[in-house]
Amino acid sequence: MRALYEEHAGPLLAFVLRLVAGDRHRAEDVVQETLLRAWRNADQLQRATGSVRPWLVTVARRIVIDGHRSRQARPQEVDAAPLETLPAADEIDRALRLMTISEALADLSPAHREALIETYFKGRTVNEAAEVLRVPPGTVRSRVFYALRSLKLSLEERGVTA
Repeated sequence: MRALYEEHAGPLLAFVLRLVAGDRHRAEDVVQETLLRAWRNADQLQRATGSVRPWLVTVARRIVIDGHRSRQARPQEVDAAPLETLPAADEIDRALRLMTISEALADLSPAHREALIETYFKGRTVNEAAEVLRVPPGTVRSRVFYALRSLKLSLEERGVTA
């Protein structure tokens, strides 16, 4: 194996470098795999007459082709480095927004807060909220209108703008 490596590794590497567009690391991997296959088939190569270089070149070429085909069959690998520069969602900002909204809701009258919670936060229609609150639908509309206006003013006082 040592003699095989010394005699054929250099020319084989030069051949494979051309096949892999100058990617030295990939070429070295292909040469290593080729020589490993030669070692596994040493008994057949010893019985062969003539040079083993054509066999090595054929094996190396097939390894390169197989590698190319396998890369075409699976999605392209991407480097995660650019993702590290993107800002991540910050839970602190979300928590601060929720605290600010909760404080602003506390500034509302209980009737306005209930109407707003039923319609906006629980997703009920005006009629459904009216049934839950036991008031006419027009009262719910009015309370929601004034609640939103008061909530907007309260949030603006806290520095939150739309």
